[in-house]
Amino acid sequence: MVETNENTNQELNEVEVQSFEVGDFVTGQVTKVDEKQVIVQIPNSKMDGIVPISELSPLHIEKAEDVVSVGEELNLLVIKVEEDAIILSKRRADAEKAWEELAEKFKNNEYIEAEIGDVVKGGLVVNVGVRGFVPASLADDRYVEDLNEFKGKTLQFKIVELDKEKNRLILSHKDVKLEQKEQKKKEVLSKLQVGEVLKGTVQRLTDFGAFVDIGGVDGLVHISQLSFEHVSHPSEVVNVGDEVDVKILAVDAEKERISLSIKETLPGPWHNLSEKLAVDSVVEGTVKRLVSFGAFVEVLPGVEGLVHISQISNKHIGTPHEVLEVGQTVNVKVLSIDEEEQRLSLSMKELEEKVEEEKIELPEENRGFQLGDMIGDQLKKLNL
Repeated sequence: MVETNENTNQELNEVEVQSFEVGDFVTGQVTKVDEKQVIVQIPNSKMDGIVPISELSPLHIEKAEDVVSVGEELNLLVIKVEEDAIILSKRRADAEKAWEELAEKFKNNEYIEAEIGDVVKGGLVVNVGVRGFVPASLADDRYVEDLNEFKGKTLQFKIVELDKEKNRLILSHKDVKLEQKEQKKKEVLSKLQVGEVLKGTVQRLTDFGAFVDIGGVDGLVHISQLSFEHVSHPSEVVNVGDEVDVKILAVDAEKERISLSIKETLPGPWHNLSEKLAVDSVVEGTVKRLVSFGAFVEVLPGVEGLVHISQISNKHIGTPHEVLEVGQTVNVKVLSIDEEEQRLSLSMKELEEKVEEEKIELPEENRGFQLGDMIGDQLKKLNL
């Protein structure tokens, strides 16, 4: 039994006199946290380990208690051995491990995740075991006026530049967002079906139409597809931020182009036309087109009817151009309405005939009186 105790004491003595050299990695348990340093207990050593506040993190910290607490186990690197203490660095130990992991992620084009620790002039700073810098231009895929909105947020980043020798790590959140948007765009494009009706949000307006986001990808609603009525500018119909229903007209996945229509999701101008127009009613319209067999006249927005050449005038005409011109305002009589076939028959001749009939139906005495008056006026002039 005595021999066993002696062996145990000998082993303990060997452990107690274990020495540490600069560059050794050790594990230490935090026993005390001062404002500017941390005291740790190192296994197999009588001496305390001291971690100066400057060696706790790659980021600037005001108090040691902001990053460590009593009882916590830390991976540390020996940076100096003194007679009564070992000076350690958590920052450098973390960095050694971090550089290896970062190099692997950089090689495999993987994202890393980190919390924004500080906002400095020109960008953001993160702690990923080493100090990483995010230039303001790479903070987002949009212009950010105040970078403080990112502080404290955990974001994903792509490694743009990595140089261990220069202790340089440049990160980009913008590239992550752009890649994710591109991936989402491809997924959306692969699922879109022509004829499908979706909800979208108006993103921007141009002179030729409106771009609408339909779930991660923008499609164009050409100005001609905004409304059944004439539109001079898209702002007459929609505004940025509006939620609208759109119908998919065409998809070009290779060129990433999508043609949309708002007009085709709306009740057409021919819908319930019989409630707006009645057969035999007289309406005002505008001549839109002249063809050899007649004239097309718009009587309601998006509703054109045909005045056949035989219904243009009581007089014989060779072509509609002899009596009509595009843009001219005319009165027409509704002859027939076919909502299903979207056909509207109109007549100008019947209005002329009505006027002629009214002239013929004037009372005989009125016509004689008017003639007498005319002859009397002429006799008066001769007497003079």
